[in-house]
Amino acid sequence: MKSNKPCISVCIPARYGSTRFPGKPLARLCGKSLLQHIYEIIREVDLVGQILVLTDHQEIFRTVEEFGGEVRMVTASCRTGTDRVAQIGNELQHDVVVNWQADEIPLHGGLLTDLVVPFLESSAGMGTLKRPLWHSEDAQNPSIVKVTTNQHGQALYFSRSPIPCWRDGYGSSTAPLAYMHLGVYIFRKPVLLQFADSPSGVLENVEKLEQLRALEQGIPIHVWETVHPSLRIDNPGDLAVAEVEFLNYHNGDHTEKSGNPTRLK
Repeated sequence: MKSNKPCISVCIPARYGSTRFPGKPLARLCGKSLLQHIYEIIREVDLVGQILVLTDHQEIFRTVEEFGGEVRMVTASCRTGTDRVAQIGNELQHDVVVNWQADEIPLHGGLLTDLVVPFLESSAGMGTLKRPLWHSEDAQNPSIVKVTTNQHGQALYFSRSPIPCWRDGYGSSTAPLAYMHLGVYIFRKPVLLQFADSPSGVLENVEKLEQLRALEQGIPIHVWETVHPSLRIDNPGDLAVAEVEFLNYHNGDHTEKSGNPTRLK
């Protein structure tokens, strides 16, 4: 890519309701809301020309305004975060759009760059990120979504189950046991709208994974690998551990070979 000119819109869907953790986007991590951490890291990336938080709740709306972010109220019933992004398609300033899930906490702007740069250099219509999993308990954890790809880097499948299944047990290979999928998607706008206009499929409904709608509809998803860590918050109990890992990372004490949602990943 030859230019660092801002050329993407980033949307952060942030619902208040959550079965396991109501109000999760407002949860505090080292003195700031999860939303503010995400917003500030994304804002550091030169290629980002627009950031919008999309919410259905007045408290989230007010919080984003207080830390200086741009926010939109989207109260229509939406199946997924990507569908919520498509709802404000006419407000998107750029033809390349990122949907950043509000519980994927980046620790470095390079995480977004690792998605945007190869996407812009490709002809892909939709893309996402993966990172190696090195521990068997992570590969078997249904809270960690796994992804397999073909030799061209396109997704074959996403699952909460272990993929691949090591039939003879986990060996001593130096290769990753699996790859975890991160909660970020990038689209060219026509593909975003095609996705949102498509019906939910059987696999999406069974696994509760929106990206499977794209695969069922024949929309290829290109998957790039990142080495940059992030934190994922699934329930209130994760916050204390995440805060320790956040501080360790920024103090330079962290490792790359981790995948548990309550650790660096």
